[in-house]
Amino acid sequence: MTPKVGGPRRRRPVRQVSPGLQRFAGYTWRLLVVAVAVYLVVQVLGRLVLPVIAVFVALVITSVLRPAADLLGRRMPRSLAVAASILGALLLIAGLLAGIGAAVAERWHTLVNEFRGGIGRIERWVEGAPFHVRPQTAGELQDKLGDYLSSHRSALINTAVNQAGRVVEVATGAALALFCAVFFIHSGDRMWRWLLRQLPSGARDTWDRGGRTAWRTFAGYTRGIFIVAGSNAVLVGIGLAALQVPLVLPLVVLEFFATLIPLVGSPIAMVIAAVVALATRGPLTALIVLGMIVIIGQIEGHLLHPVVMSWAVRIHPVAVALSVIGGGILAGVIGAVIAVPVVSVIWAVYCELRYGPTDGAS
Repeated sequence: MTPKVGGPRRRRPVRQVSPGLQRFAGYTWRLLVVAVAVYLVVQVLGRLVLPVIAVFVALVITSVLRPAADLLGRRMPRSLAVAASILGALLLIAGLLAGIGAAVAERWHTLVNEFRGGIGRIERWVEGAPFHVRPQTAGELQDKLGDYLSSHRSALINTAVNQAGRVVEVATGAALALFCAVFFIHSGDRMWRWLLRQLPSGARDTWDRGGRTAWRTFAGYTRGIFIVAGSNAVLVGIGLAALQVPLVLPLVVLEFFATLIPLVGSPIAMVIAAVVALATRGPLTALIVLGMIVIIGQIEGHLLHPVVMSWAVRIHPVAVALSVIGGGILAGVIGAVIAVPVVSVIWAVYCELRYGPTDGAS
């Protein structure tokens, strides 16, 4: 037998994966798991829109009325305090709606005449410099609009009938939200303690910290945004009243609710007010109302939000903008409204559980 030349063959060393690539792979699969979990949650919540929105509205009502109920509870039984706070809020909303209806009904004929005259002024304005629109253009647009409405009348009627069915859903959701809010205001703490007792003993402290941080952030954001919305509405009301723009009360209420959508809600409401001012008071008044968008935006951005919201929401304005846009794309107006408080709560809970109350607040 011929002996082997060169001895045993050496094995090539196995190349190990670099630590950086290992960390990247670990983060990647974790992110994929989180993405799948978020997708499943969104799909489930998308099929439970009505109860989810009802619970969200109930939490909003609770965050606003709970301090009043606690204050009244010092002088009367808890049940009576809860009933008094909720009935007071309902009477306030009913009074606002009645005031809006009375204001519109009282000046209806005057408003119709003002709008007709305003449309004529707008037509003459656009026919002059610098637009130089032909006089026939307005008539052609009106004729085209009339033809469109005539040709699509059946489709518009069907759409209106289908949308009218949502009134029942809205009423059901409002009743469910009010029902849940009564129990949240009355015994929310007891409900939370009962939920904690159902968890393993080792996880109760973590869940308690996270839940209390989430509620503190959500309640602070809700109360803060209501204060900002009320301040904006007062400023708008003062400005519109000084300019003698009609429908001040409805426009003020519109400004209040529009401000609940951060960044974009208030300017949209002011543009509507500018259109009303243009049709009733002319271009100069409309330009002044548009200028109020900049003034009120500066007051809101540099005074109200830093003072009122800083202790509740600690996310960057870019994150706020992206949250509003993303929420609007996913769920329309409702998504734009709830996006910022949801992101704020998630971030606050993350900071609390990772850094603790001291570092997480920085």
